[in-house]
Amino acid sequence: MDSEFAFELQVCQWAERHWPPDGTRQRPVVVARQLGTKRRRWDTLVVECDPDGLAARARFGERRLDSDLLHVVRNAPADWAWYRDALPDPSYPWRYVREAVHRADDRGVVATRTNGNRIELRRKWPYPDWVERVVAIENKPDLAASAARALTPQVERDVAMALADEVWVATEATDERVTPALFEGIPVEAGILAVSPGKRGADAVDATWQPRTLSVDDPGTRITDRPSGGERDASAARFEYVDPEWKAEKRLEIAERAYERGWRSYLDSMRPDCRHFELHPEPAVARPYCGAKDCHPTQTECAGSCPQFEPEPPVWRQYDWPIDGGPGSGIKRLLARQRERRRPENE
Repeated sequence: MDSEFAFELQVCQWAERHWPPDGTRQRPVVVARQLGTKRRRWDTLVVECDPDGLAARARFGERRLDSDLLHVVRNAPADWAWYRDALPDPSYPWRYVREAVHRADDRGVVATRTNGNRIELRRKWPYPDWVERVVAIENKPDLAASAARALTPQVERDVAMALADEVWVATEATDERVTPALFEGIPVEAGILAVSPGKRGADAVDATWQPRTLSVDDPGTRITDRPSGGERDASAARFEYVDPEWKAEKRLEIAERAYERGWRSYLDSMRPDCRHFELHPEPAVARPYCGAKDCHPTQTECAGSCPQFEPEPPVWRQYDWPIDGGPGSGIKRLLARQRERRRPENE
């Protein structure tokens, strides 16, 4: 069995090419990995986008707009106005808003001018409503007993919060007539994807259980503590309500991060400058490969602290042929081009 990291890359590439599972794509998608909130991080994230809105989002650049920048660009007026009159009360000190206005101007997403000692701003373009649906996928290729026990409460929290429109669990396909995931205590609101490792194409993934659409526009429930469930534990779970406005803001912030990162950003935390690092083009997806360990390393394993780490010889980086800057730089450029090419507004 491949590592969960390699399995995750296959799920991301399949989703980029073939989402949704029924194959009837009606809108472009942006796929990212390892994104979420402070309390919860999803393995794979699929953002279904409005085509016109996504094209308009491209005007604001490839980098994400964080919460402070979103506060500025979404509320910037059509005509010049003092920023404190133009923007809603941020519920935090205005000096941070002023800094965000300057950052937005530096990035060219709003226009500013000084009128006396006041900073005025004006929008360049309306910020589009480009996010239609957010789909979260939890990847668990091996549903062993311990993995299933850890997975169930995670998915229960996702369903209760309803931050994503749909929640799925992706697991490795088996030869059994009924996927073992259906026998686990996974909430019925979550869908199940059976993934055939090493297989490519639309039929590499089979949706064996369809999810329910969650109420993202309604208040969510954040489970903060839950009883262990032992014979002597009769305590109730602790929870708090999450208002829809917070959910809407958080969904947009997550989508912005997905737009910037994509799912090929794993290379940012690995060491492609190691002489043992390779990118193996396999049937399902190109995966990092370590020649020293003869395996597909995870991001934790492929680090400068690895005992087998050997920097590329300087001579590899001194010439412009066959790979300008060395193999590591070439791999980075390759994945960067693929990430850019897969941005739906460029297709």
